[in-house]
Amino acid sequence: MSGPSVSVPRVRRAVVALGSNLGDRDTLLREAVRAVDETPGITVVAASAPVSSTAVTLDGLDPSKPTYLNAVLLADVTLDDDALLDALQAIEASHGRTRDVRWGDRTLDLDVVALDDERIDTERLQVPHPRAAERAFVLEPWLQLDPEARLAGAGRVADLASRLTERTRPVPGATSLLDPEPDAPSDHGSAHDPTPDPSPGAP
Repeated sequence: MSGPSVSVPRVRRAVVALGSNLGDRDTLLREAVRAVDETPGITVVAASAPVSSTAVTLDGLDPSKPTYLNAVLLADVTLDDDALLDALQAIEASHGRTRDVRWGDRTLDLDVVALDDERIDTERLQVPHPRAAERAFVLEPWLQLDPEARLAGAGRVADLASRLTERTRPVPGATSLLDPEPDAPSDHGSAHDPTPDPSPGAP
């Protein structure tokens, strides 16, 4: 006689974009990856090295703003959509994120870019992220993790990235955000890059 059936949670692969242009950006991104991985129902399986980019505001590129560090993580998720968003927004808030200005400076930004190949359009969540195909600071870190990645409804991430005129800038000495934090000071530990960067940086 068989026992009671056990419900197995559905696992989805999430692509999450991270960004920071205030404070100790590299540390903030690494702490965020750890916090995401420690969240029940989320297991981080890979995280890119950070890249550098110029802030994007509602008026376009703004090199006068602090430079962004951006990255992407891949995670296996058993949470439903609202629970996933609640968890990510709680991590943002715990790292000082405020929402006073749309597309304003932020200590931490966590955006769901994709959930498997699902297409979701609710008041709280749009997946795929509506601007992902236009953002090198999302596509290029994603390609670090999965050169064959595809964005639902848009095609191969490598093809999308190749069509963009913008480019991110590698950060000297940067390593995967899953690696221990580097001891030596470098560009990715500073809130500002020493040279202008023409590549946009806020999702």
